[in-house]
Amino acid sequence: MKRLHFIVLLSSLFSLLSFSQSAILRGVILDETNQPVNGVNIKASTGEGTATNENGFYELKIPSDVDVTIVFSHVNYKRVEVPFNLKNGQELEFNPVMNINIEQIATVVINTNTRQKVDGVTTIQPEVIRTIKGAQPGVENILKTLPGVNISNELSTQYSVRGGNFDENLVYVNEIEVYRPFLIRSGNQEGLSFVNTDLVQNVDFSAGGFQAKYGDKMSSVLDITYRNPVDFGIRTDLSLLGGSIAAETVSKNGKFSGIAGLRYRDNSLILNNLETSGNVEPVFADAQTYLTYRFSDKFHLNFLGNISLNRYHFQPENRQTNFGTIDDPVALLVFYEGQEKDEYETYFGAFKANYFVNDDLTLKLIASAYHTVEQEYFDILAQYRLGEVNTSIGDENLGEVEFSEGIGSQLTHARNDLDAFIVNAEHRGDYKIDEESTVEWSVKYTHEDIRDRLVEWEMIDSAGFSIRPPRFSNPNLQPYTPFSGPLTAFENIRALNNVQINRLQAFAQYSKRTNWGNDEVFYNVGVRSHSWAVSGDRVESTSQTVFSPRAQFAIKPDWEKDMLFRVAGGLYYQPPFYRELRDSSGVVQPKVKAQQSFHIVLGNEYSFEMWDRPFKLVTEAYYKGLSDVNAYTLENVRIRYRAKNNAEAYAYGLDMRLNGEFVPGTESWFSFGYLKTEENIDYRGYIARPTDQRLKFGALFQDYVPNMPHLKMYLNLVYNTGVPGGSPSYADPYNYQIRLRDYRRADLGISLELVNPEKNYTAKWKKAFKELSLGFEIYNMFNNQNSITNTWVRDVYSKRQFAIPNYLTPRVFNLRLSARF
Repeated sequence: MKRLHFIVLLSSLFSLLSFSQSAILRGVILDETNQPVNGVNIKASTGEGTATNENGFYELKIPSDVDVTIVFSHVNYKRVEVPFNLKNGQELEFNPVMNINIEQIATVVINTNTRQKVDGVTTIQPEVIRTIKGAQPGVENILKTLPGVNISNELSTQYSVRGGNFDENLVYVNEIEVYRPFLIRSGNQEGLSFVNTDLVQNVDFSAGGFQAKYGDKMSSVLDITYRNPVDFGIRTDLSLLGGSIAAETVSKNGKFSGIAGLRYRDNSLILNNLETSGNVEPVFADAQTYLTYRFSDKFHLNFLGNISLNRYHFQPENRQTNFGTIDDPVALLVFYEGQEKDEYETYFGAFKANYFVNDDLTLKLIASAYHTVEQEYFDILAQYRLGEVNTSIGDENLGEVEFSEGIGSQLTHARNDLDAFIVNAEHRGDYKIDEESTVEWSVKYTHEDIRDRLVEWEMIDSAGFSIRPPRFSNPNLQPYTPFSGPLTAFENIRALNNVQINRLQAFAQYSKRTNWGNDEVFYNVGVRSHSWAVSGDRVESTSQTVFSPRAQFAIKPDWEKDMLFRVAGGLYYQPPFYRELRDSSGVVQPKVKAQQSFHIVLGNEYSFEMWDRPFKLVTEAYYKGLSDVNAYTLENVRIRYRAKNNAEAYAYGLDMRLNGEFVPGTESWFSFGYLKTEENIDYRGYIARPTDQRLKFGALFQDYVPNMPHLKMYLNLVYNTGVPGGSPSYADPYNYQIRLRDYRRADLGISLELVNPEKNYTAKWKKAFKELSLGFEIYNMFNNQNSITNTWVRDVYSKRQFAIPNYLTPRVFNLRLSARF
């Protein structure tokens, strides 16, 4: 409670003022006969929207000094799309003429403006994210279809990018860095993504070679912008897996605006279909808000808040997994006693204050606090039988285990508690030297206070004989040789850590746009510095400092074809976060150094027309050389670091994505990625890293019935080759390079629009809605048996170990009802 009070006090102290500049776009929309068009839907790429009245008149407030694309659409007319960049306070009259095109439907578009082309940023429209659902809905569900991004667990929000792990990705919401829980070890325990898609205005994603203004991670940046509402509205979504509701409003004088969302999710429908049966209660809920108050033309105050409460209670009963080959089928039968109770509570609050000195100079102050309380408790006894399966067709015992090759038991215990409190205070600024040049800078202080108790052990018994830890030099050779030593847990980890980390970060960068002859040229140069000090109980105080220079260069030749070439590179240091300081035995190693990665990215964007529709092909080749690597093992989504900086590594690959209107009026894309990443631990030679995902194919395809454009279909496809995840956590990775099976998944959704915002209805019940749709979804449509880890079972007779795959979610059906008022 003290920390919660401190968050409230901190929020009050930093209740400063801020301002966001705007401009006005207005006009009258006419058809080809110069008649006003009523009900034209007008949407800005930054999230604002309105519609024309009966006289065809509209007025829309949009952000100033940024590229904004306005889309004018109507069910009976061809869509009009126009880019604008207005000055602060400017009022512009624009009167488009709309042509008749009855078959045209509303377009879902991925727009990439000039700035994003230079930065190498992929922009995803929020409507795509809200439309394309999956077993784990949200931004991550779309990211997995992009090249270079790997999500091998559909219930997890964690992803790896170009050979990096889950801890190497940055996530920002309105320039505020957000954090994730620490103790999550499986996708089943994960709940909701931090990002609430109902509040999103814009989504930017960079898979590498990003600018100095982004923080010190080695793989990617996910930059989210929440919107400022311009009208009152309510959006709801209900399904068999839970529901959400979001409301937005703006005051009459336009000074106050706010948006808030509540989400609830229960994954029982999915988890009850897994191979391990039992009583499961996976309940996740959160409340999130983004508020804005305009005090004057110079000041504006924003607040971002989030409360998340997650509960995962599981009481397993039994499991049967069939594996092996057709000629030699094997089955694992497990009977359980005990239960698991995990709880995760997170509280996050941030204030952001902007002061616009003039049209060229902007000063910002950001203050945030994050508090997480997590517990992971379980005592589970698993008694197993490993044996041959009856394959006689027609036999009443078909599929049952007839002869047991191995009999044993496993007892696992954990009492893990973590309490983390993180506060940030940051000053940011940008100065526009002229219309083509900008300087940006920042200074940020972070304090991390983490209290962690780690107590977990595992006992394994095979045919009545306790199996000793594999690292001990004198193994238990019973029943052939008597053993008189003490009983020892197969795995035993006990640690108590109280650690404080203070960080001071800063960056400065310069961006310029100019001409080189008839060609357009863009470049960005910058440098980051990061100093940190680790201290705590029974921890030797240490401090370190690193510098990260980065640069980008892009050229748009004056060619007939629309082409852009880009090169980016630099040093990317990743100073250790708490989890990276903790070794495999749970002990904090304060002298762990920052991992270093040298990036070089070569990119090309080719925009063209095919079938009289727009398309874009984006290609990037990259290389990353890594040193002072902190090697780790991966168990499901849990990372255990060695905390030794005793490895070097590399990663290189090729990413390609083709997106466009494969079906008129809709946006789809197809992705391909090739990756190779290896590491050399203690100079023993290069082996594949845990994230060595060689080939990746992804697709997001949207379609509709030509004569019924309100009946739509989407298909989300992912194919990944297997990663080296088939070894026990304690094993030497040089002895185990077994790869998991390839990951194949297809999610299908069908949506029927009952109310379309671009139509006028006479029925009273339809007039109450702005949008209303009914959806039917199939997750894992082809029921592929994907796995993320193996369970290792010992056969006491042959002394062999069997790798039994832990399968992910099977085929699941879901119904969904979405509405907007």
